[in-house]
Amino acid sequence: MKGYIQRITGIGVSRKQPDADTANTPITPEQPFVAIGDIHGRADLLLEIDRLIEARCPGWPVIFLGDYVDRGDESREVLDLLMSVSPEGTPSVTCLMGNHERMMLDFLDDPAKHAQRWLRNGGLQTLASFGIAPPLGKAGDENTICDLRDRLAGAMGPAMIDWLRARPLIWRSGNVWAVHAGADPGLPMTGQSDEVLIWGHPAFGSTRRTDGQWVIHGHTIVDAPCAHLGRIALDTGAYATGRLSAAAISACSVDFIQTGAE
Repeated sequence: MKGYIQRITGIGVSRKQPDADTANTPITPEQPFVAIGDIHGRADLLLEIDRLIEARCPGWPVIFLGDYVDRGDESREVLDLLMSVSPEGTPSVTCLMGNHERMMLDFLDDPAKHAQRWLRNGGLQTLASFGIAPPLGKAGDENTICDLRDRLAGAMGPAMIDWLRARPLIWRSGNVWAVHAGADPGLPMTGQSDEVLIWGHPAFGSTRRTDGQWVIHGHTIVDAPCAHLGRIALDTGAYATGRLSAAAISACSVDFIQTGAE
């Protein structure tokens, strides 16, 4: 992603794992591209994987699969970095929406209703990254929560909030679809609901699609990135493990790139 995100010095390690199940329909994107799993406030890992991708796949379009905020300590830094890149650039960078961006926006829109869910799921770390202390007094007090929302909205600013609201939910190249959480295997990809794309579907991990389409996703933490039965999973719990994973996808090929790999 040369020219997209500032580079850092140091030595990075990548790991190649052509793990796709050969019994599946071949992966046939319209052009090679890179997808990156859940970042969750780890700007350090974002910069590291940027350098690894630049070395391995210079010039390839890049798709981020969502969940940029919460849990890690650098949500603001991650958002600042991602806002500096563009889907209109050459090559392009597309940032999808994850369920944690959705929870953050829900908090901004209706703090009394949505504060507790967001704060329980990493929102406190995101607030800290914007220099906002945890709420004083009763966390469930409506005045306290509304004040917290106002302070966060002021720290983020309209441009960042508008950018989050504009994140797409799905991206396609050939027979490969990038989403955050998953898809209903019983419906065509063009018929998926927003809720399923952001939060997942109970049959997604166990039922193979029969339409020859591949779905690349994050959201559900796996021990290692994998491509199997029409699904490519990339959330390796970067905020806790230090392993942020990406997939370099080209015709009939899935190669994995990972920070902290040995």
